[in-house]
Amino acid sequence: MMHGHEKSDDAIVAVKPTNKAERSAAEPAEPRAEAKGNAGQQSTHRAQYRVRVAQALACIRRIIAVDTRGGSRMRESCTYGSVRGAPSNGRPYRDRRQFITLLGGAAAAWPLAARAQKSGKIARIGYLSSANPRSMPAFQAFEQRLRELGYFEGQNIVIEYRNAEGEVDRLPDLAANLVRLDVNVIVTATDPATRAAKGATTTIPILMMAINYDPIALGYVDSIARPGANVTGLFFQHLELLAKRFGLFKEMLPSVGRVAVLSDLLTADQLKMVEAANLSLGLELQPLDLQNPPYDFENAFRVAMRSRAEAIFVLESAPIFRGRTQIAQLAMKNRLPTSFAFREYVEVGGLVSYGVNFSTMYRRAAEYADRLLRGMKPVDLPVEQSTKFELVINLKTAKTLGLTIPPGVLAIADEVIE
Repeated sequence: MMHGHEKSDDAIVAVKPTNKAERSAAEPAEPRAEAKGNAGQQSTHRAQYRVRVAQALACIRRIIAVDTRGGSRMRESCTYGSVRGAPSNGRPYRDRRQFITLLGGAAAAWPLAARAQKSGKIARIGYLSSANPRSMPAFQAFEQRLRELGYFEGQNIVIEYRNAEGEVDRLPDLAANLVRLDVNVIVTATDPATRAAKGATTTIPILMMAINYDPIALGYVDSIARPGANVTGLFFQHLELLAKRFGLFKEMLPSVGRVAVLSDLLTADQLKMVEAANLSLGLELQPLDLQNPPYDFENAFRVAMRSRAEAIFVLESAPIFRGRTQIAQLAMKNRLPTSFAFREYVEVGGLVSYGVNFSTMYRRAAEYADRLLRGMKPVDLPVEQSTKFELVINLKTAKTLGLTIPPGVLAIADEVIE
């Protein structure tokens, strides 16, 4: 498209060259056979596209302009030699097929131009992590979905990843750093990260993945349907699933009487929910309170073994999730069945998980990020609450532990790892 002061008709109407020499001078130079490399070819293609677009737009503008002054000059505007004072050979602009071909070439060029314009603007996402590194599988799913949506890092998007590495006191400073960078969206996945981001900005959209906390009760959003302010995102309340997960664990292990519960300061509400659910089950619970991340999981398991725990029920927080591989290995070493909220634990050797598919949730978050980057306001983007949960069982782990999973539990499993 042309902007500002457009050139006069004399400057933009195509004039047919009258002889070979003039044609040579008027036509774009073809790349010589000696020219090597893709750069020259790409430059020539771009030049040809620009010529086609310019020629087609010139004729279209002239048709429209003349038509508004009167239909009698319509034919003249699309003839060779239509420059004022130049003789016309009465032939329509090339011919119909050539004109359609020219428009086709221009149409092919327009998407390229649009992509080039898009690539000229770099989107910037800030990701504020409490503990998990960028290499975590769920975040890789987030990045993969962004690529599927047309965002390629280093070309049209930059992701500023800030990780507090379990030291939540660092989150406010990290959030302020993202605000100074003037990112377009801030993504958070924990309560402390969301609180830090909300405290740092009231204007930059915040895309939260509210996992294991209630964003309405904490005042981050007004409601699911109308979030308000600058926060929206996805909501998974694991508290509501804890009773069912705990019940499934008991059903899998009918002979177990003493269960250790792995918890930290961030999971105090989850621990209360488990204790309430246990009132009807009558198991003996032993809380294992983890302090000061990175946590000493080996010591926690030593305490569990000394107290003769028969199974481990793991509550969910970012620092605990970060240690999932070590937890699964220690449980296997001490021959303790384990229950988790996410399948990522089971994939590294844990026994069973019940909850949302974390990677699916992150892929959905990427779609929300795309909407925000396109200009949609958080207040107009309802919070999406997860409604699909999956039961994943690792049969290989069960066999190693000498466990037989009841057929009724296997029958309802969404996935069995063998």
